Amino acid sequence: MANVPETGLQIRSLLGKDGTLRLSLARVAVEEPKDDEVLIRVEATPINPSDLGLLVGTADMSRASRAGEGDGTVVTAQMPEPALRMMAARFDQSLPVGNEGAGTVVKAGRSSAAQALIGKIVATFGGAMYSQYRIAKAADVLVLKDGTTAAQGASCFVNPLTSLGMVETMRREGHTGLVHTAAASNLGQMLSRLCANERIGLVNVVRSAAQEKILRDQGARHVCNLTAPSFADDLLAALVETKATLAFDAIGGGRLASQILTSMEVAANRNAPAYSRYGSNTHKQVYIYGALDMGPTELTRSYGFAWGVGGWLLTPFLMKIGPQEAQRLRQKVAEEITTTFASHYSRTISLTEALKLETIVAYSRRATGEKYLINPNA
Repeated sequence: MANVPETGLQIRSLLGKDGTLRLSLARVAVEEPKDDEVLIRVEATPINPSDLGLLVGTADMSRASRAGEGDGTVVTAQMPEPALRMMAARFDQSLPVGNEGAGTVVKAGRSSAAQALIGKIVATFGGAMYSQYRIAKAADVLVLKDGTTAAQGASCFVNPLTSLGMVETMRREGHTGLVHTAAASNLGQMLSRLCANERIGLVNVVRSAAQEKILRDQGARHVCNLTAPSFADDLLAALVETKATLAFDAIGGGRLASQILTSMEVAANRNAPAYSRYGSNTHKQVYIYGALDMGPTELTRSYGFAWGVGGWLLTPFLMKIGPQEAQRLRQKVAEEITTTFASHYSRTISLTEALKLETIVAYSRRATGEKYLINPNA
């Protein structure tokens, strides 16, 4: 059995009523696992946009200040007034951060299921992963294939299950093709590989020529660059060919969702037998699942009446499909974590490095190709 310390470090985020955000390293007790639990030494945990929502929210981290060194580091920033109204429920609570991660099981409870996991590299999900040690239910961990490292398995849940959830949503709602924005991200590249494997028409919307090259180099067929003069024509041509009527939008604000709906309507009417002043009968749906643009979503209704815009999140989707179906998707991820669902990181940092101002500013940009990984036990 591994030598486990009595305490370990954990990143915490606290928001005061006055809007002051404090990030710190807390030293917490390392718990003993109960009968059906395991203790994981966390060796890899990614910084996802969903993690940043809790860690820093909409605070301007370029104006943050830092005091102390090492374990005593405290980073202070100011949350803008409009955001505070949405965050009242978390005031004055020191909250642990980190949705997912992977590591080695170093202790286990008395149940046979827990004991069987000792020494295994596993992934888990559910918060507090920016910690050196993490307790989890034995039934909730995902055992990684032999030869898979913690870094390879760290992003087993959020992005892979989101990509699978998008495809499952498409099928359950009767669509046959997809549009995805911010498509050169780690998630977007997974979705591109998944759709290619399953022969699903996918329209990838990116925001630069460099991002377009990333996807085309990986074999993506339909890549539409928002900054290109031909974007509108490229998007329409891709929608006509794929017949995609469902979009997942990571950007959120601005006019893109409306532009996608309009192009879907034009594509649907290409072969319409007759004109209808109410538009086509083809239902067109955009789900907003991200907020890269925090501005308002602008809709110009030029796409008939068969349309919808709504929100989509992974956790409610998994609850909706039930534990058996969710486990089926998790197993697919475990089997393809180094291929279809492989993640790529630009840098691996420690817990203390994660609280350096220049590092916070870098990973808070959420820039494509600059995904950070934390090794809490580095």
